[in-house]
Amino acid sequence: MILQIHSYWAYLTLFILLIAIVSSLLNFFSKNNYYDKDLRIALFTLIVAHIQLLIGFAWYFMSPAYKHLKEIGMGEAMKDPQTRLFTVEHPLIMIIAIVLITIGFSKHKKKEKASEKFKTIIIYYGIALVLILSRLPWQQWLDQSL
Repeated sequence: MILQIHSYWAYLTLFILLIAIVSSLLNFFSKNNYYDKDLRIALFTLIVAHIQLLIGFAWYFMSPAYKHLKEIGMGEAMKDPQTRLFTVEHPLIMIIAIVLITIGFSKHKKKEKASEKFKTIIIYYGIALVLILSRLPWQQWLDQSL
């Protein structure tokens, strides 16, 4: 059940992350002012991403991949691409992506100009999105969701 929640919440996380990036891009290039709705979008993205991280932690320590890692050890896990993806690459890259979202949110609040705020969100949230997309277990995720 936790895996399904983690998978479905990932859709929400990706969707709101895309909304935050596209909204910031449109506002940046349109030279719009920064409004409360822009702060709410960035904040909601931060909150949704952190919830996904917590769900991910819960799943990670209950998962068969983690139990398998404990049995075979890190050395053997690194030799198998699928085990490495589920036990090392996916969790590590997702943590880094959430850290980038958190840093981006904090930095953008300190900026004075609207264009700087939007640019900060675009850069940090954008890099986080690329990292997330690079380490999703696509085949399993799509099979699980169908």
